[in-house]
Amino acid sequence: MAPRVHPLTHLALITIRPLISYLSATGIGIVAGLIGYAVFTMNEPFAAAALVVYALAVSLTMNRFGLRQCWRWLFVSAVVVAGIGVVGFQVFGVDLLPVPLLFSGGVSLLLIQINRLWSLDRQLTRRLFNASTRNAESNAKTRLMSGLKLLNTVLPLSEAVVFRCDDSNSLEAVARFKGAAPNAQDPRRNSVWREGINLCQQAVTSGKLVSQTATGENSSTVAVPLLHESETAGVLLIRLASEFSVDDTPLLEAVSSQFARNLERESFSKSAAHTQSLSYFSQSGSRRKLDALNVLKAVTVEQRCEASTLSHIDDGVAIAYLDGTLALVNPSLLSFAGLTSEQAAKMDLFDLLHKFRTDIFDEPEIAVRRVLQTGVEYEGELNFEPKNQILNLRISLLRERLNQKDETPIGIAIHVKDLTSTKEYEKLKSDMISLMSHELRTPLTSINGFAELLTADQTIPAQAREFVSIIANESQRMSRMINTFLSVTQLQRKDKQEVLKIPLRLDEVVRETIASLQPVAKKKRIRLLEQPAHRIPPVAADKSLITQAVKNLVNNAIKYSPERTTVTVSTALEAEAVRVCVEDRGFGIPAEAKERVWDKFYRVVREGQEKDEESTGLGLSFVREVVEQHGGHVELDSVEGRGSKFSFTLPRL
Repeated sequence: MAPRVHPLTHLALITIRPLISYLSATGIGIVAGLIGYAVFTMNEPFAAAALVVYALAVSLTMNRFGLRQCWRWLFVSAVVVAGIGVVGFQVFGVDLLPVPLLFSGGVSLLLIQINRLWSLDRQLTRRLFNASTRNAESNAKTRLMSGLKLLNTVLPLSEAVVFRCDDSNSLEAVARFKGAAPNAQDPRRNSVWREGINLCQQAVTSGKLVSQTATGENSSTVAVPLLHESETAGVLLIRLASEFSVDDTPLLEAVSSQFARNLERESFSKSAAHTQSLSYFSQSGSRRKLDALNVLKAVTVEQRCEASTLSHIDDGVAIAYLDGTLALVNPSLLSFAGLTSEQAAKMDLFDLLHKFRTDIFDEPEIAVRRVLQTGVEYEGELNFEPKNQILNLRISLLRERLNQKDETPIGIAIHVKDLTSTKEYEKLKSDMISLMSHELRTPLTSINGFAELLTADQTIPAQAREFVSIIANESQRMSRMINTFLSVTQLQRKDKQEVLKIPLRLDEVVRETIASLQPVAKKKRIRLLEQPAHRIPPVAADKSLITQAVKNLVNNAIKYSPERTTVTVSTALEAEAVRVCVEDRGFGIPAEAKERVWDKFYRVVREGQEKDEESTGLGLSFVREVVEQHGGHVELDSVEGRGSKFSFTLPRL
């Protein structure tokens, strides 16, 4: 990857290059004048000065304006010089040196034009080589072997060899693949090899596939020229354990074309880097430029291959350049937008995005502007009720990595995914869960009520009262589980924009939660403390959901902490987010369970202990759902036997 030029270095180059250009033009003018002086063998110093001045004027004018803009002035000056010379000689009998002046001017014009062309050629060569070197590769053998293995899955290969062809048309084996082990005692092996080499020479000469079937044997030999941009990079020689079928010709030609590109790129990357200064006058330098151009063409072919994969995916994809021109729109996106390829060819980025306008996504220009300004992708769900369709739209900025630190924007990507079936399935699942949960509440209410009545009845035996108490406790636990489960289900069904967000102070939420849970903590002899921070900014949040999330964390800390320990709840400002942290000195979470504690229905099993039957396994799942729906994230830091620290952050206002 080419290093990025420092701004100060770039400024220095901008300043120095014109100076060097004028100095070279001055030198060329002086040399051209002296050449004219030497050719015409004049001894007058005045003549030498005149020739140098005129040649210098021509070279500086040519260097400053170029031949296209100044040719008229040069022609006029030549006519004036010739006219003055004729008049001076005819009228005054004085030789004003018109021929030497015109000769020096012509030499100066020729030299400065060659110098300008040479300078442009050096810039072109430098950029061409830099671009080609970045895309050249030296692992051609690995790719060739992979290609031969691919061929072996389609054709019954006995042996396959890839030859590289040099400038003298000599063949060098660079990759070899063997299928079924050949018989070492086969007397025809050497003759078959010589026949194969002859087939390779024929393929190189003709530029076409050449095959030969062994007489009296069920085998054949095929030589395929490796062509790229009508140039032969090598030959693919294969021996088949069956007769060659003409139907396999397109496959072999396509694979051989890929092999040719691999060889071209490796050859360029390994060739000696000759000086670029003299490549304008060098045949080998010109050849190397053609090689560099072939490398870039090979990269272009492979990039077309990569882009064509987008036409085979179900999601809609479009790519636009930074001027808004659409580079690619795959068939799926055309279907979502209700367009044909001919219609899309006449559109730009904004015309395409306007096909997805809804009440939520009503100004595509603003969304694109934010993506370009911030680099953060836009994402939203678009509900098209007339078509009963829900689409997820994402607009992203495409970047090219210049080096390990710097990236430059190169385009905009549009990604559209059909969520209609997924949303319908999720709604059906949630409706069924809600229906079942509500249906369970009715019998549980009856069980709870009758169990409480029986528990209060002093006439029933003690053992029966104990059983009734168990029934009451279990039914209440099931009620709590259903309530929590319904809360999680309802939260999952809500869209992020449907949550009622208001400016909320998290330190106040923490203070209210601690006050409400102090009786529970005191009953278990646990010290519940608040560790507030000053000047905590508000966040945009749903108060009831966030309060329930904080209560779940504090309740868990109290439940799983030993007696006479402390649970600390703190709030803190971190950059652009506010963090709430609940820390205990309890049993801690085993390392293997840290990622799973946020999953639904998961309960930690500690060594020597059974699962907590009172836990539903939904509390922490609820916390994560709430926090992520508010644009935050949850964290857990725990050491087994020393306590746990559960925390979450929400973006500040």
